Amino acid sequence: MVNGGDRSAALMDAGSLIVSPNQADIAVKDLVPYGGSTTSLVELQDGIGIVKFLRGKEFFITGSTGFLAKVLIEKILRTVPDVGKIFVLVKAKSKEAAMERLKTEILADKQNITCAAYVNGQRQGRVMEKPFDIGDCIARENLIAETTPRSIPELDIEEEFGLARDTKEGCHERELAQKMKELGLQRARKYGWQDTYVFTKAMGEMMINNMRGEIPVVIIRPSVIESTCKEPFPGWMEGNRMMDPIVLCYGKGQLTGFLVDPNGVLDVVPADMVVNATLAAIARHGMTPKPDINIYHIASSVVNPLVFQDLARMLHEHYNSRPFLDSKGTPIHVPSMKLFSSMEDFSAHLWRDAMHQTGLPALASWSGKLSQKLEAVCRKSVEQAKYLANIYEPYTFYGGRFDNSNTKRLLETMSEEEKEACNEGQRDVFFTY
Repeated sequence: MVNGGDRSAALMDAGSLIVSPNQADIAVKDLVPYGGSTTSLVELQDGIGIVKFLRGKEFFITGSTGFLAKVLIEKILRTVPDVGKIFVLVKAKSKEAAMERLKTEILADKQNITCAAYVNGQRQGRVMEKPFDIGDCIARENLIAETTPRSIPELDIEEEFGLARDTKEGCHERELAQKMKELGLQRARKYGWQDTYVFTKAMGEMMINNMRGEIPVVIIRPSVIESTCKEPFPGWMEGNRMMDPIVLCYGKGQLTGFLVDPNGVLDVVPADMVVNATLAAIARHGMTPKPDINIYHIASSVVNPLVFQDLARMLHEHYNSRPFLDSKGTPIHVPSMKLFSSMEDFSAHLWRDAMHQTGLPALASWSGKLSQKLEAVCRKSVEQAKYLANIYEPYTFYGGRFDNSNTKRLLETMSEEEKEACNEGQRDVFFTY
């Protein structure tokens, strides 16, 4: 949320904390740039006028402890001259706790990854940049392609809220988390979404569109967000997110195959590209505010698709040239990653691989107890890999491709200086090493 108003730059006020009187566990921290303007972005006379628009504005940022929000905050504080203030919503039990979260999770950095383009659920083919209306249901859309008619009710958000509330009230605390997970997944898949995460995001978009009134709204839908490409430096990201666990397990020789459509596409974009597009869209629609809603897919699956079998090849090439080292300092050499289109084939491969690595067949006739222990280890390893595959399956077999025509048009309205300043002069995203 951006608030207009001419305000001069001020110093960082480390002690300014606004606590909501209505919710004791919510606090808002305001951040303003230190030392005035920088030279990273200059005021431009043509194009969108991003810097001119953002000058003096106030930002209210929720989800501020997440990775994308921190990249956004860093970009604004570093590059936009004379920004007003940035208010970040921090959930905490007290003012002191909120300040601690600000220091440890925003200023010190701890990332979380989002992939909001998948709010489009199980849509297939080219997915356009269109808003959701109240009651939209992906499952009903997909009925057109079915030969056997079946009835799917219209999505009622209030009913979903009530169902979640009733389930929560009727559960014992020890079983609450699992019950809510099961309910969320069940309701999401009923209406055509992969999981609770994208289902609730879609309902959020519906409510925003329904309640926006005369307020101009911009919705940014990035696909899988990974590390920064250039700003503030290449490779900014911490922790293991999205495809990282699979990539790391493969590099360490712990996983030699995965459940994935070999010809499918991993839609991934750098975090700084998402931030640059967000600021450009805010300025573009803020300059001539109209009470409409604009959707932007920040995605690569249409303009520059990364095919899974190509990704597997690049990973093999990477780990051949830059292998991990084992506990003895010996390079770990990994085979080419095998890609499986069925859980049965993948499971069989996991068992063969686990038994080979533990030497279980050779030990079976030598020691019954030892072989039983090794079999238990193998079973646990196989189940962990299958669990991981089940989590990723809606995305590794995803049939949608995110059209980004609106984002392309946004790029075309920028001046050459703005493209250069926002690192958008290069239209394609390259995934080679």
